[in-house]
Amino acid sequence: MIDPAQTALFLVIIVLTILLVVLGIQVFFILRELRITLTKVNKVLDDTSVITESVSKPISNLSSLTMGLKTGATIAKLFGNGNKKGKK
Repeated sequence: MIDPAQTALFLVIIVLTILLVVLGIQVFFILRELRITLTKVNKVLDDTSVITESVSKPISNLSSLTMGLKTGATIAKLFGNGNKKGKK
């Protein structure tokens, strides 16, 4: 006949199998959520890159304009000093 140890072992195997199946399903759902989260994070990083570029271009243009004005002021100062020397 069936030994009580065999019955206990059979029940343990069934319980462990059920637990492993449930655990596998949970891992599947966790990995699916992780994939969705990573997709959203990637989209946020792409948007951040676009925003950073749109902010940096005007600042770069402003810096170029400032350097141009500084150079123009230096040239005007040189010509201004030359005219004063010639009038004396």
